[in-house]
Amino acid sequence: MFAAILASLAIVARILKNSSVLAGANGWLLAPLAFAVFAILPMQAFGQREHIAVVELLPLLAVLAVRMNGESPSGWMAVVAGCGAGLAASFKPHFAIAIVCAVSCLAVHARSWKAVFAPENLTAAAICVLYAASVVAFFPEFFTVVGPVVRDVDLPVGLSFQDLAEKPALMIWAAAVLATMVLKRHDRSDAACLLLLATSLGFAAVFFLQRKGWPYHSYPMLALGLLALGHAVVSAAPRRALDRACRAGAIALFAVLFARSMLWFDVAFDARPLQAAVARLGPHPTILAITAEPGLGHPLVRALEGTWVSRQQGLWVQAYLKHMRQYGMTGPQIDQALDGYAARERAMLIEDIRRTGPSVVPVDNLTGEGSAWLRAHPEISSLLSDYQLAETVNGIDILSRVR
Repeated sequence: MFAAILASLAIVARILKNSSVLAGANGWLLAPLAFAVFAILPMQAFGQREHIAVVELLPLLAVLAVRMNGESPSGWMAVVAGCGAGLAASFKPHFAIAIVCAVSCLAVHARSWKAVFAPENLTAAAICVLYAASVVAFFPEFFTVVGPVVRDVDLPVGLSFQDLAEKPALMIWAAAVLATMVLKRHDRSDAACLLLLATSLGFAAVFFLQRKGWPYHSYPMLALGLLALGHAVVSAAPRRALDRACRAGAIALFAVLFARSMLWFDVAFDARPLQAAVARLGPHPTILAITAEPGLGHPLVRALEGTWVSRQQGLWVQAYLKHMRQYGMTGPQIDQALDGYAARERAMLIEDIRRTGPSVVPVDNLTGEGSAWLRAHPEISSLLSDYQLAETVNGIDILSRVR
């Protein structure tokens, strides 16, 4: 990821080298600021798809800014930028909303929709089509197995608009955008700033569209919003005392928003307390967990140089199904399908236990009710009859296979 961040920033610097896009901006300040936004700000969101996507998307924004400035980037610049955008959109199709916002910003600025058919956009579209074709050809189960589960289990579960709006992300983003607009009130044609704000707006829509409210979902909108504010700070030329006061206030606000964003992103399940207990059971453990929490098994397995022996990160279908029934989100028509998804998840777990015989099985009673779930499913608890409780750490039972 650090290599990707440096490569992306180097490509952007090369694209903008002979352009006047950043005229008036202090590049020696902007470069480390951008590095901090991509390398330090993410905290526990580091390496998430949203983080990678923004890093890949940055060259496209540079190329679009060059075009908005009335200049023409070279062909290789456009192709490289398009490749990055195509890969970013391939992570999650709705990331395309942000790309559309950026391209639309260029089209509106140029007063011509011909910009939509620029080489970088055609390259991005071609990569997306190629990726989709590859999924159809090599992973048809994405449509026949994964797709229905996502449609029936994942998509219905989410927060209301009001709950999403109450998350810290919206306040931070709105403050960054408003401060940027205040600083740039005398220079509304700044191509780089306009593109960053437009793309950030698109990612804000994606954040609300996903409806989960998880911190890493908001990283793109906050990263680009803060980058726009940082750009405005280093490029704003104070004309009078009020402008200097606004710039000083914006610098302080940027520092506060950056720190608050780091706290917002610094949220993750911490499985480190389990490491010592599992390590005492022997080197290189093979692990499978009774949990819906993906952070329980990883990076625990990697830290202990063990092996994860399940095809699933956890029993997330069961957890979502419980949530849906608790809040009355199911009905007679869909209940049968939901039970089928949960049964398939259990069947995979049974197969994995039988096939691999994991040496360690953590049972999560901290974020869920793993022991109660095992009692309710004797076909699985019977497979663990030759396991004994080695230790309980923070409500998580660590079962060890009797040798």
